[in-house]
Amino acid sequence: MTHWKTQFNYKWLGAYCLPDGKDIILTIKEMKREEVVGTSGKKELLLVAYFHEAVKPMVVNKTNCKALEKLFKTPIIEDWSGKQMQVGASRVDAFGDKVDALRVRPFLPKVGEDVRPTIETGSAVWNSSIDYLKSGNDLNAIMRKYKLTKEQIKTLQQYEVK
Repeated sequence: MTHWKTQFNYKWLGAYCLPDGKDIILTIKEMKREEVVGTSGKKELLLVAYFHEAVKPMVVNKTNCKALEKLFKTPIIEDWSGKQMQVGASRVDAFGDKVDALRVRPFLPKVGEDVRPTIETGSAVWNSSIDYLKSGNDLNAIMRKYKLTKEQIKTLQQYEVK
C-alpha cells in the first residue's frame, strides 16, 4: 500500500518511509546540528542523523536522543558514529493529534538478523514487484528490500526481462 506522504518530496526520514511499516536498521554516519525549516516555515537548529544506508537523514528529537544515549551507553553524539540502531514507527500525541513518529527502539539490532519484510504472493507489493521486473529491472533489487521464499523467487524470475 502507498502512504500519501510518499507522493511528496520531503527532505527528512519519516514513519511513512518505512517499508510496509516495518522497522529498519540504520548505521549512523554522523550526527550534526543544522537548520531545519518546519512545515510552518519556522527555522530551528536541530540534531540530524545521516546514515550509511541509502535513506533520507533523520531529525533526532530529545526522545530519540535519550534512547540513543541508553542504547550506546554514552551521551556523546560523536561516539554514536558507526553504531547501528533499529528504527520503527510509534503512534504518539503531537501537534494536537495522534501521529506516527519515528522511534529508536530500546534495543540493539541483532547482528545478522534479517529484518526485511516478507511479501505476500498476490498482494499489491507482489504485483508491483512483477511490474517492476517487467519494466526491465533486476530481481536482486527486490531481494535486497524484501525477504522472499524460494518459490517466490522462482516465480518472479519468470518476469525478469533478459
